Amino acid sequence: MTKKNIPKYKILIAVFLIIFINIKTAYAGVINMDINGNAAETVEILGLLTVVTLLPSILIMMTSFTRIIIVLSFLKNALGLQQTPPNQVLIGIALFLTLFIMSPVIDTINTEAYEPYKKEEISQEEFYKKASEPLKEWMLKQTGRSELKMFMDMSNDEKISNTQNLEELPMTVVIPSFITSELKRSFIIGFLLYIPFLIIDMIVSSVLMSMGMMMLPPVMISMPFKILLFVVVDGWSLLFKTLITSFNF
Repeated sequence: MTKKNIPKYKILIAVFLIIFINIKTAYAGVINMDINGNAAETVEILGLLTVVTLLPSILIMMTSFTRIIIVLSFLKNALGLQQTPPNQVLIGIALFLTLFIMSPVIDTINTEAYEPYKKEEISQEEFYKKASEPLKEWMLKQTGRSELKMFMDMSNDEKISNTQNLEELPMTVVIPSFITSELKRSFIIGFLLYIPFLIIDMIVSSVLMSMGMMMLPPVMISMPFKILLFVVVDGWSLLFKTLITSFNF
């Protein structure tokens, strides 16, 4: 009998739904519902609905999505394009590149956490621990030491500030450190993307001024040259390759 492959996006959604729900059962006179063969209290259901609402933010802030979408936005502005490609296309590109980059982490979570939990071999607390470990390890690999130290010092907790093993740090420290580091790196990449297109703008502006055509917008003339340069150097493939290899696996 062949093993049915579970789509990676379903695994990712299931992981994020459960990884932030580590709620003890509240025994009170409330209505119970049957979830995965176990009774779930109203408090747990409310927590689940809250996580579903915050799922887009969780997906964006704990994966490679942030760096990719910011770099793509920088590229769009550097080319001087207003509506092309549309924002929906950029978001779609960022999502699928994120899925590609996060595939090793998703596979690990699926094998070590999701499958045993689905078969009821481990509890919810064990699932939380097993699912968060590979995700935390991946985020720590992408996080700069300066950003991590800053949040460790601002935690006002001596135990966290003096932690030697970074894998013991709580998610409340790792996630903001990871986000800060991702913003820093994406802006650095965006700055480097701007340089060649800025040079083209300067050259076109100088030529137009020397010809006395100061009333003609330089952007109108430089845009075709910027698009031509980007196509000639196979910019999309080069950009995607650079983005993917910029992550530490």
